[in-house]
Amino acid sequence: MRLGIFLLATRAPRPPAPTRHHPKDELRSDVSWDDHAALSRTVEAAVAAERAGFDDVWLAEHHFMSYGVVPSATLLAGHLLGVTERIHVGTAVSVLSTRHPVALAEEAAMLALLSGGRFRLGVGRGGPWRDLEVFGTGLPRYEHGFAESLDLLLTWLRSDRVSWEGEHFRFREVPVVPRALAPPPVTVACTSPETEALAAERGLPMLLGMHVDADEKAAAVARHGDPALPHISTHVAQVADTREEAVGTLMAEMPRWLGPGLAGYVAVDDRPRPTSDPVGYVRRMCGIHPVGSPDDCVESLVTTVEKTGIRHLILLVEATGSRAATLENIARLGADVLPKVRAAL
Repeated sequence: MRLGIFLLATRAPRPPAPTRHHPKDELRSDVSWDDHAALSRTVEAAVAAERAGFDDVWLAEHHFMSYGVVPSATLLAGHLLGVTERIHVGTAVSVLSTRHPVALAEEAAMLALLSGGRFRLGVGRGGPWRDLEVFGTGLPRYEHGFAESLDLLLTWLRSDRVSWEGEHFRFREVPVVPRALAPPPVTVACTSPETEALAAERGLPMLLGMHVDADEKAAAVARHGDPALPHISTHVAQVADTREEAVGTLMAEMPRWLGPGLAGYVAVDDRPRPTSDPVGYVRRMCGIHPVGSPDDCVESLVTTVEKTGIRHLILLVEATGSRAATLENIARLGADVLPKVRAAL
């Protein structure tokens, strides 16, 4: 059983000055209004997670948006590996549609070597966003190139020398340097049956997101065909004395950064996108994830494991956007939830 945290490194929009005292003012006073604060909170959260007994930290990667201010999950992973001693650090995910897979594989091998095997590589297809235009990879890499990118990445991590002749990449044989004799484990973010099948064909575990519940994740594992692989399940986690308190905190705080963040996803070809409803999304998260008292959180996590067979869960712990509240959430989860989950499973 592995239990980790998942960090978006979000930047919240600064609200107007309050006209009267609000009970949440103290919490909001240290919300990450700028990028430095968001990154600092993320580093502190990772260190706190190690202290609280979590097994790993997973880092999101985004470009040009407040939803997450980390443009290189591998770069931040390297920093976190340097300031921690035990905890593993993974990317959730490094986006292959905007990266050269050889460059990413080189970084992953180097991090695996320098960390003594504590680095984990999560990769994903990404979306049809303006990143594709800025980095020059274009829609074809997103629409048709993910499988080839993944195959080249895996080949590089597992070989001494590599040459390639494909639709998107072509090069003569070169030596693999640095070469990690024990390459980092690779996990694939899966949001569709097509990507699930792609991961299954390559014998790779899935990273399943917060937007699907335990029943949907169980169906994905069944479609994948190998429940024994170390699949990963992502959750929003907020612990408080009561479920009402935890839900109230998320409903008050999470939509304020989630709405502007989701609006940052801009399609490169101006295709229409469904209108986002951050309040409805947060309400759904509260209904399907470990949000509540310690016993509520334990029950939710244990139920997920029993339904899905997935024994690696990672928890979004920074939904308030507040440094103090995030650190308190990590400490309470570590003290009051993790031991009970491990004991139950």
